[in-house]
Amino acid sequence: MSESDAAKQAAIAWIREQMDRHGLTFDVLVEAGCFADSPDGDAAAEDAAEPAAVSAGTPNAAVRVLYRNAMGQTWDGTGEYPDWLQRAVNAGQSIDFYRVD
Repeated sequence: MSESDAAKQAAIAWIREQMDRHGLTFDVLVEAGCFADSPDGDAAAEDAAEPAAVSAGTPNAAVRVLYRNAMGQTWDGTGEYPDWLQRAVNAGQSIDFYRVD
């Protein structure tokens, strides 16, 4: 299993844990508008898997997420490392472990 696969599995486990903890189901999330509809009317899996972040400097501008940890914290790869990523790198973790492909 690659580091990317391991990171994805860790994220999935965390999401499932949170859903169980808060009594959430996929249907509840769909009803809450968590997934954008695709042109054919189905929930867009790509949008659900990788939500767009919004840059603080430009309101409503979508920023591509390049790095994500299991807690859902993200970084677009611009500027200095965020604290969560800097701590991980300082602890010896490869930045590629958090890369979203």
